[in-house]
This record gives sequence, C-alpha cells and structure tokens, in this order.
Amino acid sequence: MVDLKGKKILMVVAPNNFRDEELKEPQAIFSRSGAEVTIASKGVKRATGMFGAAVDVDIELAEVSADVYSAVVFVGGSGSDVYFSDPQAHALAVNAFEAGKIVAAICIAPSTLANAGLLKGKKATAFSSAKDNLVQKGAIFTGAAVERDGKIITGNGPDAADAFGNAVASAIV
Repeated sequence: MVDLKGKKILMVVAPNNFRDEELKEPQAIFSRSGAEVTIASKGVKRATGMFGAAVDVDIELAEVSADVYSAVVFVGGSGSDVYFSDPQAHALAVNAFEAGKIVAAICIAPSTLANAGLLKGKKATAFSSAKDNLVQKGAIFTGAAVERDGKIITGNGPDAADAFGNAVASAIV
C-alpha cells in the first residue's frame, strides 16, 4: 500500500446514478493510504448511486480548484454522462492536467476527458459503449482493464474499480 498522507484526491460523481463500486472501492483505497478524499458533484448535497449507495457531496463542482488536489477522479455510472458536455467538468479536467495532476476516469466517464480534448493521441480504455466516442476524439483505445498514459489513468468499468484505484494511488506518489 502506498503512503498518501498529506495528499488530497477529488472524486467527481454524478448527482444521480454514479456507479457505486467505482466510487466506493477507489475511495477506500485512497482513504486507507492516508489521502483526504473530497466528493464533488453538481447541484446536490447528497448524490445517489445506481445500486442505492448515497454519498454526501463536500463541494459543488463549480467551486472546485484543481490546484488543491493531487488527483481528480471522474467516477462512472450511467449518470456520469451529465459531465460529457459540461464546461465546468471539462475546465476542471484540463486545469488539473495542465497543472501536472493525475486525471482519471472510469467506465463511461473517460468520455468527459475525451470531450475535453485530453485523450487525443493518448492510450485509454473505457466501458465498451464509450469506445467509439474516445476513438472519434483521437484516443488510442486499448480495451485494457486499466490504462495509464502519463498523468491520465482510465478504467473500463466496475470490475476494474479496485485496480483503477490502486493505479491512481500509485501514480500520485
């Protein structure tokens, strides 16, 4: 287990229908490693997962500054499409990337990164339904469970949540 004491990680969840394990498994890894985890969303104080998980939202997406965090993680699930064309989500991802932070997304959430222009020429993976969008935006789609290309980490879905969380944690140190 890596030591993330003193590190801050932002996890961005959809207001509704984020994928429970894609939040909970990486969050547990980050917390066990000593990181401070902050949950961001849009327009809600409590976000709800596809399978009943509920999480208190610590900060409104519009109020987030990427400078504070070592990593920004976009959680997947059917509701994560709310960020695909969201200018605030795109700005957050781009600002974090340009500041040299880890930018990560799992399941269909890599489409947010692709639509923000961050995956062009980068190796990436995602849930199969997001493949075409990633390729159209210039990503080199690998289909791997977890893919890391520099400071960008992508995961292909709930079965990869644990490996994805470990990849993000390892990339921060």
